[in-house]
Amino acid sequence: MDFEPSVEQKAVRDAFARFADQRIAPQAAALDEARAFPRALFGELAALGLFGMRYPEEVGGSGMALTEFCLALEEIARGSMSLAGAAAMQSLMGTKFLHMLGNADIVERLFKPALAGEKIGAICMTEPDAGSDLGSIATVAKKVDGGYLLDGQKTWITSAPVADFFTVFARAGEEKKLTIFLVEKHFAGITVGREIHKMGVWALPTSEVAFSGCFVPDSHRLSKEEGDGEAHLRKTLAEIRIITGAMALGVARAALAEAVRYAGERKQFGKPIDRFQAIQMKLAGMATGLEAATHLVRYAAWLRDSGRPHHKEAAMCKLFATETAAGICDQAARVLASYGYAMEYPVQRYLRDVRFTLIGGGTSEILKLIIAKEVTS
Repeated sequence: MDFEPSVEQKAVRDAFARFADQRIAPQAAALDEARAFPRALFGELAALGLFGMRYPEEVGGSGMALTEFCLALEEIARGSMSLAGAAAMQSLMGTKFLHMLGNADIVERLFKPALAGEKIGAICMTEPDAGSDLGSIATVAKKVDGGYLLDGQKTWITSAPVADFFTVFARAGEEKKLTIFLVEKHFAGITVGREIHKMGVWALPTSEVAFSGCFVPDSHRLSKEEGDGEAHLRKTLAEIRIITGAMALGVARAALAEAVRYAGERKQFGKPIDRFQAIQMKLAGMATGLEAATHLVRYAAWLRDSGRPHHKEAAMCKLFATETAAGICDQAARVLASYGYAMEYPVQRYLRDVRFTLIGGGTSEILKLIIAKEVTS
């Protein structure tokens, strides 16, 4: 395959690169320190059409491929992982099932405004005792006249404190299989709980969400049939992993660029430290790892866009890109030495933020099991 971006892909990449340089990067540190959802920049991303890139034109999107979206998200993550995380949630996990399964009212009233940045969506899967193990999800939906009563506890819900609606996975029916529901924030019985204070992505709010006798009308059961939730989720997981890999590329690029800049300016023993072999070896290893990770993410996205099998490659690209990015951020901090530990330099933020990519879409350990199963089957 040809890894050289097309004219359209270059245009998308360049547009979001300019946005990252001119609008995101100058505010990234302040947004992080304020620990507040970046609403203004979020709205600007909506105006640029980011949230609708993966959806067809007839519903307000632009019908672009995953490759274009990854190029855009990579540039956003280069500026701010917090903003990239919010954008990823809005563009895929928070809205995907509304588009796939929602009725006309849901599409018009919630989905289309979400593409315009007027509504914010979140997805509720993780629970205190259920992360990678979907079989441990305990939230239940009991059928009653006209709808369901939802009871359960969710945690680590990205964008929950600012969300207008939630896609919720709960067990329903006699067999208690995963079923997808749409809960709006004004429904009685939903409580957005304590915010979780995290090591990184400080401008991306994350919290617990509880459901206690929350009535969800039949019109808001997104699943066409009770119990089809896991099948729908598995169709989306590969895309989640690929875009997480793209976000990792963005923060790794930022860390490498900062390390190169600093090494060229910092002088010791009468010359810039980038003239010393020890530093050169670090920079060479970082650049090589980033190049390899970039090709793997691009390849996985290309397979997805081409309609080819891509689940193994999606797991591989997420595993390799995120672990490589974590290593690059660590090495960048080592190049800066004491200044890599100082809050006034952005490397400490990259080092904290990159760990966000190691978790979402499957931990490295889970991904290795998936890959091993693929190669031994």
